[in-house]
Amino acid sequence: MNRRALLAVPLGAAVLGGGAFFAMLKGLEKGTFDPRGVPSQLIDKPLPEFLLPGFSRADVVAQKKPVVINFFASWCVPCLDEADTLMKLHQRGVNLWGIAYKDKAAQTTQFLQRHGNPYGRMAMDDKGLVGIDWGITGVPETYLIDANGIVRWRFVGPLPDGAVDGLAKMVGA
Repeated sequence: MNRRALLAVPLGAAVLGGGAFFAMLKGLEKGTFDPRGVPSQLIDKPLPEFLLPGFSRADVVAQKKPVVINFFASWCVPCLDEADTLMKLHQRGVNLWGIAYKDKAAQTTQFLQRHGNPYGRMAMDDKGLVGIDWGITGVPETYLIDANGIVRWRFVGPLPDGAVDGLAKMVGA
């Protein structure tokens, strides 16, 4: 291979990356790009099998009612922003379960004691393997599971206060 061919590879990658960045900027300008809009492969599909200390897929499905599952961590700064919203969901009677992602039990306990515990059930995904199966991109991340165990909705990032009414309606709380 000659030098020109070797130079073409990084140059081509730079052009493609620049084009993608330009398309993202144009989408932001037009309001068509949603940085939280990473699609989930789970939407409209059964909840994946999982078994964690705290609860499993079978426990979620056995509820026979909608469950909101929130991945969070004590080390997660955006999870602090979300804490008040989760407490409001809890107060509205939303069936909210938490999964502590890549966290230690003692730190999770301290976090919930300090900021309130909105969760009806808690599980620990200390290795992050369940998070991988769910396709989470980080914490916090929230899922709505319907009464039949089908994933119906996903939100990436801290839930805003405006989500309280919408989620409460979706779950019938």
